[in-house]
Amino acid sequence: MEKHIKLIKELCELNAPSGFEEDAREYLKKEMKDLGNISFDFLGSIICEKKGTENGPKIMLPGHMDEIGFLVKHITKEGFIKFITLGGWWDQVLLGKKVIIKTKKGDITGVIGSTPPHVLEAKDRDVVVKIKSMFIDIGAESKEEAEDTFGVALGDPIVPCSEFIQMANPNYYMAKALDNRLGTALMVDILKEFQNQNHPNILYGVGTVQEEVGLRGAQTAANHIKPDINFTLDVGIAGDTPGLESHNMNADLGKGPIILLADASLIPHRKLKNFVLETAKEMDIPVQLSTMVGGGTDAGSIHLAEAGVPSVSFGIPTRYIHSHNSIFNIKDYEYLKKLLIELIKKIDNKKL
Repeated sequence: MEKHIKLIKELCELNAPSGFEEDAREYLKKEMKDLGNISFDFLGSIICEKKGTENGPKIMLPGHMDEIGFLVKHITKEGFIKFITLGGWWDQVLLGKKVIIKTKKGDITGVIGSTPPHVLEAKDRDVVVKIKSMFIDIGAESKEEAEDTFGVALGDPIVPCSEFIQMANPNYYMAKALDNRLGTALMVDILKEFQNQNHPNILYGVGTVQEEVGLRGAQTAANHIKPDINFTLDVGIAGDTPGLESHNMNADLGKGPIILLADASLIPHRKLKNFVLETAKEMDIPVQLSTMVGGGTDAGSIHLAEAGVPSVSFGIPTRYIHSHNSIFNIKDYEYLKKLLIELIKKIDNKKL
């Protein structure tokens, strides 16, 4: 298995929802221990400083470590688990899906259920079941068994249970947590690339926490680093599936990374965006321009740090984000890696 695929796979297989990023952070700590100086902010984001040129521009490369998940809210007397969400979930993608509850006694597997449609009145069968009406069945026969035997407690994190697989098309991969272990893996890959290359700046590879619940780690990490430039590494919504034709989604798998022209939290710095586009054209690297009015990335917090940080947000096109199984094309990852390497080589104090 190629090194970058192995890195993405291992990161995706970790269970680290918002607020519970320890496993991802420990993994990154091991991967980056020889790549630069490791530090942390007080929310738990991990920062790797890789110096190229002393007093060169500070370039921040954040990829958020957290994935969407759930939290144990209540345990019924019969032993079923009621839950709340960590991050944005669409109710109708949940029923029948396997999940893992991280307890003090270890991982417990369960399935998300609700009242079966067979016993519903006709008028209720076409109504989307809401999360508040769902529960997780872990095979417990009582609240006492769930708590005392299985170790489930209020506040325990819950994550999707899905495997990382290569699809029939060898460029396509399916997994949970691609949002945003893809960006996190790319951040590590870039730091590794510059172990043997000169760069006229200082790189800060950052695994941020709690992006999915409000871009929180991005804010504290940026205030700690005080970067001059920010390139946020994330996924983007693919627009090449049925039903999206009328939405003008200019982002197909395999046709290059996304550069966001605007989202709910950021309008990219125009000169920096143009510099990115010019570099992509010079390198003959395909890029796709898109907008995302219903969401944002870590750049939304980072560009507001201190006196302001010129920022561009990149996305690797991904289908079915915020679900148990998402799909991406490895070519887009490789295109973005090539583009970032060239951008970093060019950014010195004069360019800044």
